[in-house]
Amino acid sequence: MNRGQTVFSQIMDFIPMYEFRKCVQRYRGNYKVQSFSCWNQFLCMAFAQLTYRESLRDIESCLNSMQSKLYHMGFRGSIPRSTLAYANETRDWRIYADFAQVLIHIARGLYKDDEFGVELDNTVYALDSTTIDLCLSLFPWAQFRKQKGAIKLHTLLDLRGNLPSYIRITDGKVHDVNILDDLIPEPGSYYIMDRGYVDFARLYTLTQFCAFFVTRAKTNLQFRRLYSHPVDRALGLRCDQTIVLTGFYSSKGYPDKLRRTRYYDAETDKLLTFLSNSFIIPAFTIAQLYKCRWQVELFFRWIKQHLRIKSFYGTSKNAVKTQIWIAISVYVLVAIIKKRLDVDLSLYTILQIMSVTAFEQVPIIQVLTNFGYRADEHDSDKQLLLIDL
Repeated sequence: MNRGQTVFSQIMDFIPMYEFRKCVQRYRGNYKVQSFSCWNQFLCMAFAQLTYRESLRDIESCLNSMQSKLYHMGFRGSIPRSTLAYANETRDWRIYADFAQVLIHIARGLYKDDEFGVELDNTVYALDSTTIDLCLSLFPWAQFRKQKGAIKLHTLLDLRGNLPSYIRITDGKVHDVNILDDLIPEPGSYYIMDRGYVDFARLYTLTQFCAFFVTRAKTNLQFRRLYSHPVDRALGLRCDQTIVLTGFYSSKGYPDKLRRTRYYDAETDKLLTFLSNSFIIPAFTIAQLYKCRWQVELFFRWIKQHLRIKSFYGTSKNAVKTQIWIAISVYVLVAIIKKRLDVDLSLYTILQIMSVTAFEQVPIIQVLTNFGYRADEHDSDKQLLLIDL
């Protein structure tokens, strides 16, 4: 039941406060802090993400214009932009990174039984990265090119629910394949990657952990065919082979057998060659799995369009990482609300509704279910005629 809470306050009620306090205590986030705590910082930054605030001045003016409702939204006192800027510069970004992982763990439990388009009981991840361009003069620490700065957002996306299970923020110079060194493979899981992650020594590590991968083969792949298996050409398959690598370095890096599958994509008129270490699923399923890799591209596009991760409120590395991790937390929090309230709306629609109703004091379930226009049947006969025929 709604007790006068604003929609924003009801959104924040879905946050596990005990876990948030543990993250703050882990890095002593409130050490010598008298008024503007880590929780107030999180509220301000989450509000900025939900309502599309453009700058610190925008956040300050918007919140302070609603002084009568700030207390009921969880804020304590006014919000000076200098205080928020200082908090973003000095408070350890790992507080919000750890808390985002807490929310991700909760959300993955809610979405674990969702379908993703392929009949497979295993957990399936899509691994990729996106580049966020930065001005090198404002962000000198974000080295990328000689006259251009950038950071990379490396993401391992769980395809059941399209939830990020692992995220790492690096400067633009870090090559994608290096992220494989940081992953802890889950036995029995599938990792879908593009050709940028083809490093046979690292891929062999996945095999040793009893994890499976599906990736595109490079055009200069050196191999020897051991067996050929029958395929259904009506499905677009062209070959299904068991191979071993013959290149000097590749054979040392991956001494085991591999599966090479060729598939003709009629939509793009391309012949695609896949490599995998899984010999237990049909060849067509390999092509389907790789097609699902596009979900991580859609995830990057979504967060860039609907969250504030391309323009930043601070220029330091700590401020940038803080903003990105809180943006990820907001994305996952919206996904949790969608599942717990059983709302049949897209995340985009839910976020749009929340952005214009943050200060409203109505039940959140009412906001998310009764947003359509409904004509009053009793007033329909009172419409005046504009033209008397």
